Amino acid sequence: MKNIHDIIIRPIITENSMDQLADRKYTFEVARNVNKIEIKKAVEEIFPGVKVEKVSTMNMLGKVKRMGANEGRRASWKKAVVKLAEGSKTIEFFDGLA
Repeated sequence: MKNIHDIIIRPIITENSMDQLADRKYTFEVARNVNKIEIKKAVEEIFPGVKVEKVSTMNMLGKVKRMGANEGRRASWKKAVVKLAEGSKTIEFFDGLA
């Protein structure tokens, strides 16, 4: 079994993700080899009192970057948008940011 802290890598703090907080949607970077069920269980275990209603995932391709004549590529990663149920607590980490 995977460790829950290996599934959820970090929260994503952008203007778009801050706008989604009003809709009870939270954005995280997750491991590339996990599915929606594992993400839901990890979020509910890491943040007690939180009930997840829906999980949406996206595979984000790494950007091509140049350094002079050399070209490189940033690593690809996976993003998850977690929507909380109506009677659920909020995630305290995001409360002071919005």
